[in-house]
Amino acid sequence: MTRFWYAIGVLLLLAGLFHLGVLVVEGGPWDGPVSFRKPFTFGISFGLSVLTMTWVARYVRTRRRGLLVGAFAVASVYEVLMITVQAWRGVPSHFNMSTPVDSLIARSLAVGGGVLIAVGIVMTVAAFRRNPDVAPSMNLAVRAGFGTLLAAMVFGGVMIARGMVEVFSGDQDLAYTVATSVKPAHAVFMHGVLLLPALAALPLDEAVRLRLVRLATWTYAAIAGIVSALAVAGIEPVSPSIASILAAGAVSGLGIGALALRRIRS
Repeated sequence: MTRFWYAIGVLLLLAGLFHLGVLVVEGGPWDGPVSFRKPFTFGISFGLSVLTMTWVARYVRTRRRGLLVGAFAVASVYEVLMITVQAWRGVPSHFNMSTPVDSLIARSLAVGGGVLIAVGIVMTVAAFRRNPDVAPSMNLAVRAGFGTLLAAMVFGGVMIARGMVEVFSGDQDLAYTVATSVKPAHAVFMHGVLLLPALAALPLDEAVRLRLVRLATWTYAAIAGIVSALAVAGIEPVSPSIASILAAGAVSGLGIGALALRRIRS
């Protein structure tokens, strides 16, 4: 099934890129609850997440690996599919209780998010089990990576909960404003589970990889912590996309620097 889940991840990426093309050709707003930006960004993010989960799960010691990866992939496909359907219908996907159909979709998206959070919790706990078959650098990278993914999901859960409170109080428009207030925190933590293990897979000596992963983990945590603290305080210094790029750029820069240093020394 591994190849199948990889194929699903690639299809989600292609779906995201397709909707970027739709946005460019058709025009329309980038921001706001009704935009083709949503199927684009969710397709790319969930595609990367499915590919990452399928790959990184091999380093986690658990008997339920296949079930967990499958549940994560299926929930991801459902989230992207419903968001895409609503984008083409020209209505918001989240917090939309305008009609019975919209209400059903919004509630089901919340359930799908719950599945993703549950899988993230189980995988994070499993990642901290002793696994002597995996190199120390990869062990650290996987544990830190799942920790950042879980943090992203917690902020995602907070976004959904805060938005639904406003919906049930009768102010659907306010739900979008309140929910997105911590979006940079959600975004900045999202892909540490890809970036950190990728460093641990670099063709370097294990001692060098371990030091590199430690440095990258602290760097990533510092950037994500600052962005998150500011978001919680109601300050958004950068957009969610820029927050993700900052963290990814810092970690990638460490990896490129390590490879360049190795080449110079050799």
